Amino acid sequence: MASIPPPKHLVRREDGLWLVDVEEGGGTLLGFRIREVLFEAQTPYQHILVVDSFDYGKMLVLDGIVQTTVRDGFIYNEMIAHPPLLLHPDPRRVLIVGGGDLGAAREVLKYPEVESLVLVEIDAQVVEAARTHLPEIAGSGEDPRLELRTEDGIRYLETASPAQFDVILVDSSDPVGPAVGLFQPEFYAAAKRALRPGGILVVQSESPLYHRSTVESVLTALRKLFHTVRPYWSVVPTYAGGFWMFTLATDLEELEFRRTLPGNTRFATPSGIRAAFDLPPFLREWTDGLLTSPPETR
Repeated sequence: MASIPPPKHLVRREDGLWLVDVEEGGGTLLGFRIREVLFEAQTPYQHILVVDSFDYGKMLVLDGIVQTTVRDGFIYNEMIAHPPLLLHPDPRRVLIVGGGDLGAAREVLKYPEVESLVLVEIDAQVVEAARTHLPEIAGSGEDPRLELRTEDGIRYLETASPAQFDVILVDSSDPVGPAVGLFQPEFYAAAKRALRPGGILVVQSESPLYHRSTVESVLTALRKLFHTVRPYWSVVPTYAGGFWMFTLATDLEELEFRRTLPGNTRFATPSGIRAAFDLPPFLREWTDGLLTSPPETR
């Protein structure tokens, strides 16, 4: 009898089942040995896997690319969410575009100052898979301040009323498939229109080692729109290179901590967040060159 083929993006070897994550460009493979497949679905937008891995526990995988894991997902979620919420003068209304695993939402909702959080995720099955199989990341999702909307984040912002959010987080997957438009200048312009005066936008900006062109396009586009553009970085062990960038953009001229970091973070600390904006020399020299031109609009 022929053996049952493994699910899409998984490879069966003599020592078991492996997830093989092919990095953009095809020059690097990331491998994770898999204990069990917990969930699989092909949606109109992407292929979804939830697997239990030997080294990183349960992980969410979209189109063969690891998005988050129980072992290290809190690092990314804390570092995309806490910097803007600490720096904004009064973050009452927050929008997350993407973030269907609900990990970033869980961090945002740690702030009592946040009165409402709208999360726009294009694929409802991502949210359902996270809630069912990754409650360690998603939490209960029952906070009354959270409004979940299943729709295209690009269209949502294109039609959103102006000046309604204090903080917007773009917690997207890599710029392939449904996430391509979330890295376009037109999308950032729509995000700026939706920000209140003094609002803060944070964009996950990929790896400076593997995705230099993406980082360059993000910084260049945001610099044309905002007075202040500050890239920062963090480790994310299960992402290619283990070294990831975010970009914070705002029309605020001075960035300073306005409140106390919640006490139940596992990675983020006040000193660590400050250090994240102090880029290593090889990054600072590169990004400074991209940010020298003044913004075209305010």
